[in-house]
Amino acid sequence: MRQRIRPSHLRNSAAFVAAAAIVGAVPAVAAPAAYAEEGEPSLVISSLPRTSPKPGEVYDESVVITNKGTATADGVTFRIRLTRGLDFPEPVEGCTYSTVADEVRQALCELDTVIEPGASIETPVRFKALPKALMEAVEYGTGPTGETPAEGFGDSYHRLTLTADSSADLVAVGDDTEALAGGKQSVTTQLRNAGPGWIQNQESDDQTALMVQIPPGTVATEVPKECAPFGIDGPSGPGGTPGKAKYVCWPADHTIEVGESLSFTFMLDIKDDAKTTTGEVKATSVYDIHPAFDKNPANDKAQIRIAIPTDNEPGPATSGGSSTGGSTDGGSTTGGDGNDPDGQSTGGTGSTGSTGATSAGTSTGTSTGGSTSGSIDGNLASTGSDGTPLIAGAAAAAAALGGVLVMAVRRRRAAAKSS
Repeated sequence: MRQRIRPSHLRNSAAFVAAAAIVGAVPAVAAPAAYAEEGEPSLVISSLPRTSPKPGEVYDESVVITNKGTATADGVTFRIRLTRGLDFPEPVEGCTYSTVADEVRQALCELDTVIEPGASIETPVRFKALPKALMEAVEYGTGPTGETPAEGFGDSYHRLTLTADSSADLVAVGDDTEALAGGKQSVTTQLRNAGPGWIQNQESDDQTALMVQIPPGTVATEVPKECAPFGIDGPSGPGGTPGKAKYVCWPADHTIEVGESLSFTFMLDIKDDAKTTTGEVKATSVYDIHPAFDKNPANDKAQIRIAIPTDNEPGPATSGGSSTGGSTDGGSTTGGDGNDPDGQSTGGTGSTGSTGATSAGTSTGTSTGGSTSGSIDGNLASTGSDGTPLIAGAAAAAAALGGVLVMAVRRRRAAAKSS
């Protein structure tokens, strides 16, 4: 007959490792557990306490597993999953380790124990924060009767978001180029993560982004699909929409690794009467709220400068006519048409463009017919303690831009005002 293993023995035999920091982490809220039908165990797990470890520190806490069913749980499969800024301190006997989708580290541990109805056991959860730890998440627990847990959360399987005591330095990179009035010119902007932490927001839909102000006197005719028009306080239309004065751009998977640069290239039509003009790029969030983890705002802004020679100055050999003097004062139109409902001018559509497919730390790419490899034709769904499973990626925060996004924008705006 199998003997019940003492908690002290479990602590040595069942180990789970994960690392990262916690800031505003909210454990999954489980509904009150009801007793299962007769003859079946029903396991309930306690929640991990919050913390905010520094990179290199080890998180060492325990959870309690209680059997609220009417039958004995004979053996328990306990699983822990960690985002990429966390890791297990050391291997533990009885645990199998692997890396699953989106670089999520997983430990699957077999607890050779018996939990009688009404009884509880305690088991440790240990993980360490890596040097690049910042916004992290941990999944932990078992199935309702002690089996391997399925995807999703409940009484026996929880999710905890963590924010490490660290930072990530966002850097905005603009462009400095030349063009002829009446011609066309591409400009490439970048959002770079100078570290030390990697970026993937696990706690909200306010994802890291790059704000792009189109230089006055020009019209954006080709726009990356990762770049949506920016309204009063958030995205206001589908990605790739031409002819707007301001855009907000972010990666489809909401992830920016340490040292990675995301590139967003726009094709601009230069007005016939345009003179040298300047736009701006800014490292921010999709709701234009400065990320709290960025402690160095000095490099958050950069310029897009387009030098346009006058009639008396030689210019670069680009297509288009010559400048005719005069200047513009923001906004842009094409073909002399009127403004759109947002009060921004409407431009034509182009045949080629550039988008951000990440490669070797730099996001570059091309598109044809106005389509690109990325997509932002969705709203940002909030993530949190009971959010998307890690193997689906924190990235799974994108759905359709529309009414839900408007509500989210208002929610974020209200939060910003109250903070």
